Amino acid sequence: MCAIEAGKRGRRVALLEHADRLGKKILISGGGRCNFTNIHCQPENFLSSNPHFVRSALARYTPADFIALVEKHRIPYHEKTLGQLFCDRSARDILQMLEQECREAGVEIFLNAKIAEVSRDAEFAVRSTTAEFRASALVVATGGLSIPKIGATAFGYDLARKFGLKIREPRPGLVPLVFTAEDRERYCDLPGVSLEVTASANGQQFREKMLITHRGLSGPAILQISSYWEKPGAIGIDIAPGSSVTGVFVEPAVQRNLAVLRGEMRKTVPARFGERWLELHAPEGWTNSALATFEKQVHAWNVIPAGTEGFEKAEVTTGGVDTDELSAKTMECRKVRGLFFIGEVVDVTGQLGGFNFQWAWASGAAAGRAV
Repeated sequence: MCAIEAGKRGRRVALLEHADRLGKKILISGGGRCNFTNIHCQPENFLSSNPHFVRSALARYTPADFIALVEKHRIPYHEKTLGQLFCDRSARDILQMLEQECREAGVEIFLNAKIAEVSRDAEFAVRSTTAEFRASALVVATGGLSIPKIGATAFGYDLARKFGLKIREPRPGLVPLVFTAEDRERYCDLPGVSLEVTASANGQQFREKMLITHRGLSGPAILQISSYWEKPGAIGIDIAPGSSVTGVFVEPAVQRNLAVLRGEMRKTVPARFGERWLELHAPEGWTNSALATFEKQVHAWNVIPAGTEGFEKAEVTTGGVDTDELSAKTMECRKVRGLFFIGEVVDVTGQLGGFNFQWAWASGAAAGRAV
């Protein structure tokens, strides 16, 4: 995106890609369909040490701007849920669109460009194993540490440190959580069981699906809250949001026993999970007080994860180049003229649902219009 915008302004642009093809992360995103933006994108959908940093770039390149580009290339798409837009066919459509825009903007693309050294005197010099490039502006769009098997590295952070910039500690974000040994014993023989929950941590909450795995918890609600969770803190999980599983017992004619409670649980959660919950958290009696305690537990399951599944399974990286080091309007370093950082390498992390792509497009456009 940055290369396209710079090329359209008549700049001579070299795009250096260390992989053997462009856009590997685009191709695997959204289950191969690429959740390319979210129509409800707001600054509040992003996690950063400076929550206001994203405002300028997001306001100047909006989801509507990217949708216009998609429609210009006649790419069919649809809204899935919660404003998430996906390709009807394949993520390859988005990649081909960006490649075509690069060609039309005169961008030169160099694949397998393994960078050996970056230096700066009067201008920037970038030496790869096969060539040297010199330019007055250098844009770093090297992403985070997530999914190393497709080529993620710490290159961008190392380069930022070399030029004296601060880094906020990178951590896995949008990542499955791992149970303690005790909770694994209790729940991990229920892999594949899925239920709607509200997950909360550090003042954030998300109501979406949760999935039990062989090692812990996943699904959209858990991926979302994982970006906000900090070890050794707890995550609160409401397994029956908006429902009362003991409300039926206010009727005098209703018998107060496990069979009735089991039936009520089944109306709200999958049978296997409900059975396990009752085995582990059966009410201590059938008094109003005991049932109120049971109800409270249902809406406040306190889980203390042992950790996450790490960068291998994380969709994004939280942390990165400190936003205090950059101009929010152009993404240029305050200390080093002509050096820009954009996308996931920066300490800006979107929630699940197309927000990280929108940050890529918006921060890329901001830099491309400034170089």
